[in-house]
Amino acid sequence: MSLTFHWFLPTNGDSRHVVGGGHGTPATASGRDRPPTVAYLSQIARAAEDLGFVGALTPTGAWCEDAWLTTAMVSQNTERLKFLVAFRPGFVSPTLAAQMASTFQRQTGGRLLLNVVTGGESHEQRAYGDFLDKDDRYRRTGEFLEIVRQLWDGKTVDLAGEHLRVEDAKLARLPDPVPEVYFGGSSPIAGEIAAKYVDVYLTWGEPPAQVAEKIAWIRGLAAKEGRTLRFGIRLHVITRDTSAEAWAEANRLLDGFDSATVKSVQAGLARSESEGQQRMLALHGGSRDGLEIHPNLWAGIGLVRGGAGTALVGSHEEVAERIKEYAALGIEEFVLSGYPHLEEAYWFGEGVLPRLAAEGVWQHPVGERRASAAQVPFAG
Repeated sequence: MSLTFHWFLPTNGDSRHVVGGGHGTPATASGRDRPPTVAYLSQIARAAEDLGFVGALTPTGAWCEDAWLTTAMVSQNTERLKFLVAFRPGFVSPTLAAQMASTFQRQTGGRLLLNVVTGGESHEQRAYGDFLDKDDRYRRTGEFLEIVRQLWDGKTVDLAGEHLRVEDAKLARLPDPVPEVYFGGSSPIAGEIAAKYVDVYLTWGEPPAQVAEKIAWIRGLAAKEGRTLRFGIRLHVITRDTSAEAWAEANRLLDGFDSATVKSVQAGLARSESEGQQRMLALHGGSRDGLEIHPNLWAGIGLVRGGAGTALVGSHEEVAERIKEYAALGIEEFVLSGYPHLEEAYWFGEGVLPRLAAEGVWQHPVGERRASAAQVPFAG
């Protein structure tokens, strides 16, 4: 089995410092250092494609550019890279979403993956006109995926649910291939939806023992539905030739966290309804002390950023070992990022991936071919 690695497109801006924001908090000023232009995001995407990443995640929310539109444009500047498009099912009709996905597949040669984000922040949802509470949003997500799945199967759908209703819904053209659905959530109802409808369950980068508990939980729920899921993890990475260099970079990022910004972001995230976000906050407690919560697992990013708040920090060998530790639990896909995203893609892609390849746990999607290397300038 070859592990799968995805990178991240910073549609909220990029920097040599951490760009905070997410989960109802605005992007920090550092996001203006490298604006998320199509040209810059395409540069990152081409680098990720060349290095061997399978796909690239784009976030969703008021803090970043729209994921559908941005990836559609960036896709025209890449050849193989898939796009893990995060979107919220409450903001678009299921029939239209199924049609959009079908169009994306035809226009990109089948390079769409979907990351369904139910939305954990009621105040942000209301800004978009969505006034359901959290549990109802998850129930609506289930109805949404039920409709979309049937449409992708070529069925004509009539469904009158608690939150969604369609009549005589069908697609004139089906997606080929059908996009895989990625999904994360730590609440009981999130687990139920994942077990019934998704292909890949994603968790944020918690310590291995906690990740193992989540995997066991979701596996058990999926087994009751007669289904088998794959598992992925969302992490940042800071990997260097030596451990000392990597931790020096982590400390440099930490030194750049303004105390007022940390306080403001933590106050905003504290009101989050997301159980996953609360689990992230519990890893550091808002403190700059004791941030290495497991060997090479650093919770510093979460001081100023919502959502994924942990990073693998260490030498290339150490980071490779931590990846194998997660893989031994059942994690098959790794969705990674780092600041700045162009440079960190190279650090990981040229430092860690070859080591994993040498151990037989990863292989480049197109073998040893590095055809586009000369076309990817390094924005140092």
